[in-house]
Parts: sequence; C-alpha cells; structure tokens
Amino acid sequence: MAKDRTDLMQGTLELLILKTLERESLHGYGIVQRIHETVEDLLKVEDGSLYPALQRMLKAGWVAAEWGVSARNREVRVYRLTPAGRKQLEKKVSAFDRLLSGITKVMRPRES
Repeated sequence: MAKDRTDLMQGTLELLILKTLERESLHGYGIVQRIHETVEDLLKVEDGSLYPALQRMLKAGWVAAEWGVSARNREVRVYRLTPAGRKQLEKKVSAFDRLLSGITKVMRPRES
C-alpha cells in the first residue's frame, strides 16, 4: 500500500512538473513558484520532492537541463520539456482524466 501511495504521489508531482514545463522552461525554484501560483497555494511542493523527481525525469529523458543565470544573477539549472516528455505528459493527463472520472462517479453517483 505504501508503494502505491508513493507511486501516486510521484506520478502526480511528475504530472505537475511536466505540465508546468509545457508552458515554459524554468529552474527548480521557478517550477515550484509557478505550481504554487497556479494552484493558489492549495498544494505544496517541497524541495525534497522536487529535485529527486527532476532527476528521475532527466534520467527518463522527459526533461533536459542546461545551466543558465537567474534574475538574481545566480547560476541555475534550467529545465525544459523534451519530445519524450510531451508524450509522457499526454499519457499522464489521460491517466489522470480516467482517475478523476472514476473518483467523480463514486463521489457523485447518478440518481436512480
């Protein structure tokens, strides 16, 4: 059960990261800020979850990274979505839509 929960949480975080990078390339802190802004702080992404997720996604080839300079003139690693990442995003969105549909059916059953 714990592994299922971990997989679900990792999958959800990966979906949020991929969707965020679909819009623009960002460094790690920028990804977190954009997610927080988008969800109006309803979800919290911790550094301890973000960077391991980005590393997994780099290894999988879903994102690529290069060194850049932040607005504060600091060296940062900027992440961008790859073509493989776009395909993975499509898969994850489809799986999420199916999951959401199932949950909705349980939460709001049709009246008999």
